[in-house]
Amino acid sequence: MTEPDATMARIGQGIELGHSGDREAARRLFAGLWEEIGAAGDPLHRCALAHSMADVQDDVREELRWDLRALEAADLVTDERAQQAGVAAVRGFYPSLHLNLGDAYHKLGDLDRARDHLERGRAAVDALGDDGYGQMIRQGLDRLADRLPVT
Repeated sequence: MTEPDATMARIGQGIELGHSGDREAARRLFAGLWEEIGAAGDPLHRCALAHSMADVQDDVREELRWDLRALEAADLVTDERAQQAGVAAVRGFYPSLHLNLGDAYHKLGDLDRARDHLERGRAAVDALGDDGYGQMIRQGLDRLADRLPVT
């Protein structure tokens, strides 16, 4: 049996703070964790933390900055490390990451980048299960597509 990952547990605490409406407390917790992990820390921790930090931002530019950090870190996570976190493969991270990036670019009016991330997210959805999470991400991608004007 593996020991619980204390950093992932603390990220989970921050997520709970954000979900309960205390976004400022979540940002403080995540900022402290980011300082501890550092730019060269475990890519899984950086990916999960940045992805979660993006969700509690009030400024879409900050949200985008954190989402880009999450994507950059995901590119460094191995499948073995992802499996330790309960994800079958790193590829399962990408639909959500690209959904969030597409949404941020859409909010900023950069529709070309929004479409690019929509397509990248859709290209990776086969890595998701047919469970509630997978359905939520697929529906999010569909909603993003509906908001983007046809070119």
